[in-house]
Amino acid sequence: MAIIYHNPRCSKSRQTLDILRAKNIDIEIVLYLKDPMSAADLTSVLQKLNLTPSQLIRRNETDFKRLQLDATMVTEQQLLDAMVMHPALIERPIVVVGDKAVIGRPPENVLGLL
Repeated sequence: MAIIYHNPRCSKSRQTLDILRAKNIDIEIVLYLKDPMSAADLTSVLQKLNLTPSQLIRRNETDFKRLQLDATMVTEQQLLDAMVMHPALIERPIVVVGDKAVIGRPPENVLGLL
């Protein structure tokens, strides 16, 4: 079973989902913009990705600039909190299989989990 944190408006997310479907993988689709992750869930995903919040955050998002998250004094915890409150800041798509995860950029990254 794979979990995809999916944004249907994102072409990379749609392409990643298509790859999973083509491989007949049992998929749980989480529309994370409508059903945001908790801090605990996001922390778990970060551990599976082996990334820090600063490595998963989308720096080109309007909220990133508006919230001044590029300031030098912003902590990893503050970035995590911002991603929980503003899930559009989370890089997408994320696919989780068991205790491992990848970002579907490029979408073919997901093949390493299957």
